[in-house]
Amino acid sequence: MLTKQEVEKMARENILPFWQNMTDTQHGGFFGEADFYGKINKTADKGGILNSRILWTFSAAYRLFNDESYKTCAKQARDFLESAFFDKEHGGVYWLVDNAGKPLQTRKQFYNIAFAVYALSEHYLAFDDKSSLELALSLFDSLENHGFDPKDGGFIEAKVREWNSIDDYRLSGKDLNSPKSMNTNLHVLEAYTTLTHACHHAENNVNYERVRKALEGLLRITMDKIVNCKWHFKLFFDMEWNSLSKEVSWGHDIEGSWLMYEAALAVGNIKLLEEVKHAAIVIADVIHSAALDKKNGDLKNGGLLSGLTEEGQLLTKKEWWPQAEAIVGFYNAFELSGDIKYFDAASDIWEYIKNYFKDNENGEWHNELDSENKADTKMPKAGFWKCPYHNARACFEIFKRMK
Repeated sequence: MLTKQEVEKMARENILPFWQNMTDTQHGGFFGEADFYGKINKTADKGGILNSRILWTFSAAYRLFNDESYKTCAKQARDFLESAFFDKEHGGVYWLVDNAGKPLQTRKQFYNIAFAVYALSEHYLAFDDKSSLELALSLFDSLENHGFDPKDGGFIEAKVREWNSIDDYRLSGKDLNSPKSMNTNLHVLEAYTTLTHACHHAENNVNYERVRKALEGLLRITMDKIVNCKWHFKLFFDMEWNSLSKEVSWGHDIEGSWLMYEAALAVGNIKLLEEVKHAAIVIADVIHSAALDKKNGDLKNGGLLSGLTEEGQLLTKKEWWPQAEAIVGFYNAFELSGDIKYFDAASDIWEYIKNYFKDNENGEWHNELDSENKADTKMPKAGFWKCPYHNARACFEIFKRMK
């Protein structure tokens, strides 16, 4: 059953120890890859997203549990982010470096920059490190000056290192080559939420107000342009926010439902908060009706850009991260509505994770399961996209929310 004690045990005995063992004491930061069995590839390249997500995870873990070993890991990720990924000439952060920290791909993906803002803001809140807040605010300026669309609002996907236009916007080979996406804008929203809290904590009224206003504008864009009439998040857009895809990602829907509500709380606009509260409950209800696997108690989707294809066909493979986000999204809906069915859904998914996703032998969670709940042994336990942020955050959120 989903309890405060169980989520703490999962975080502190299964997830976090695995990543503590990924520390690269020779070159700094954390190793970039481990296979299905947890065998580390010490020569693997290191992605900015993975490093930032590790930084966020251990900073947030320290805030909750006050464990000095988490502080050490957070510092390891914080120092490597600044030394290896920050572009000291043009600003922003690099996409990819080699195992020793030499830049390999210097493109400026605004999704990647958003995660650095998110992580550095959390690091400031955990350790009162003013230099982390300063770095986060410098990246906020990069997002606003180079990524924000002043005409139609929201953020574009990418630019080259020197902030000129780019031909290929994509985060990965799975994505459409579109100038705007739900994914980037959702995670800028997430980053600005935490940065708003950091500026408020620092009692910097000027920065607090400009970040808060930027967050409010992006939340308005999310509600008006990204969430559609059927309460799904549209995925890819042209510059004028015309949708370019009919795919449905249930994982992003349920993740977005609670991230929007957290953003609305940070903004402090009561009318907007009530609007977002309604949306969060309705989105959770749609997912509850359409995406729950009644047999296994988990989400039917297969993670990134999956759930339903362009033709409306069901994708049955399952990835770790939508399960984690569903726990928080449903628990959030339970808190907002009082409807016990959402708590039951979160609890059922939790049991499913323990039964099938949790790796009791090697630590962490399996990356993907097929329709028969068998783990794909070809998928990495750690990698460019496989990180501790979704599942550790789910544990942290439930730990904080449960009295």
